[in-house]
Amino acid sequence: MFTLFSIRRVSVAALIVTMGASSWAADPLDPLTLAEAQRIAVGRSRQLVAQDALTAAARDQAVAAGQLPDPVLQLGIDNMPVNGPDRFSLSRDFMTMRRIGIMQEIPRADKRQLRAEKFERDAERIQAQRQLTLANVQRDTALAWLDRYYTQAQRDLLQQQVDESRLQVQAADSAFRTGRGSQADVFSARAAVITLQDRLSQIDRQLRSASLMLARWVGVSDAERPTAGSPPWQSTPLQDPVLSEHLKQHPDLLAIAAEINAADTEARLAQANKKADISVEASYVQRGSAFSNMLSIGVSIPLQWDPKNRQNRELSAKLALVDEAKARYEDMLRKNETEVRSLLNEWQTGKDRLVRFRNELIPNARQRSEATLTTYRTGKSDLAAGLLARREEIDVHMQALTVEMETARSWAQINFLIPDQQISASAKDKP
Repeated sequence: MFTLFSIRRVSVAALIVTMGASSWAADPLDPLTLAEAQRIAVGRSRQLVAQDALTAAARDQAVAAGQLPDPVLQLGIDNMPVNGPDRFSLSRDFMTMRRIGIMQEIPRADKRQLRAEKFERDAERIQAQRQLTLANVQRDTALAWLDRYYTQAQRDLLQQQVDESRLQVQAADSAFRTGRGSQADVFSARAAVITLQDRLSQIDRQLRSASLMLARWVGVSDAERPTAGSPPWQSTPLQDPVLSEHLKQHPDLLAIAAEINAADTEARLAQANKKADISVEASYVQRGSAFSNMLSIGVSIPLQWDPKNRQNRELSAKLALVDEAKARYEDMLRKNETEVRSLLNEWQTGKDRLVRFRNELIPNARQRSEATLTTYRTGKSDLAAGLLARREEIDVHMQALTVEMETARSWAQINFLIPDQQISASAKDKP
């Protein structure tokens, strides 16, 4: 199959011949591979840090929600006179009492467990959203890296052609001076160089844009490093017959599944709330020395006066939210499956087209270019026809690179629907 490696090898060889090996080896920066770019992006992501903090907060709240409420300390004075000779006295009237007590609300154990479970489900939902963020970071970094990688390859190919065209200008000029060529050939060769330089300027602009997009994920200094290492776009694990099962691990669906669990927990909590909690209270009352001190004990029980329109309605609302989350899950599963099958179709079509480029289009363009240049050397055609054939050959190579880039982009969108945990783990291990 026609691959980027062969083009880069030819390009490097041409540049070494025309410019010298020292200019190629002058760049001291280490190459940036796709896996390293993703690792750097994961390590730099502040959104992942924020979601880790939210997860920790939800789990702390789960522990707190499972405990009994704090007891309430009660202090008071009962029956203190406010007029007459004993006003504001705490000891003259036998009915004046100083009171200290404590009140404790006692939610049912199953309610406390369900409240704690609700926050645990929230933590699971946040973790699923974190997985979605992780997948998006890895995918978007891969797309930015691929754009930079293939744009650089296109630039290398054009630079090779510019160098060749400059040599052709020298050859045409020499032939014209010795009377073996025409001045039109010189102008054609110079025009070809100018045209290629203009295309090179466009590619340089695209390369700068690709570098800026890559810097969004890996930082400016790493984005300036040369990209290296052919991406493994030729295969993907996301294939039939395991596609549907594989998609169920997609972070989008895991997040909705966590929402279903959270909604179900809230529904069970609403069911438990149909049984009232109790509060207990105890107080100690101190009276004057002539009277006995007293102890009071009480129990408070809320009266569910209208359960049909309150507790039952709350339960019905929570159950409706469970149904809503389940419906969203099914819709998301269908949507993702359709999108992935479309991407798989684009990826497979791109692979088929690259086979055609390798076996037919590129060999045909090369043969035509060689034949036209041979005809020019034998004096049966002008240089313009040879230059045109050579440009068309380069265009075919550029088209092949574009197809390979589009195919690799489809592969990246498929391959990083679910985050690569090895990349995430290596990012955490980074000092």
